[in-house]
Amino acid sequence: MISGIGVVFALIEILYILMIVLGANQANAFFKFIQSLAEPLALFFPGLFATGNYNVDVLLNYGLAAVFWLVVTGILARVVSRY
Repeated sequence: MISGIGVVFALIEILYILMIVLGANQANAFFKFIQSLAEPLALFFPGLFATGNYNVDVLLNYGLAAVFWLVVTGILARVVSRY
């Protein structure tokens, strides 16, 4: 269950990355919905890397957040399963 939540959080981040990189219409309601989910889930990662290219920044910062959720929930799932 815990790993599944991490996967969902990571998928939200990945979907947001893809929508930015592929040039989705940012005025679209679906885009705004995904953005409203992805930004809080990214925690402190946005702004961590500033390469000068917006798409690369989004890829690095939100991609790192996705990896973070997978790792943290994976560790939590292992800890919980031992008890």
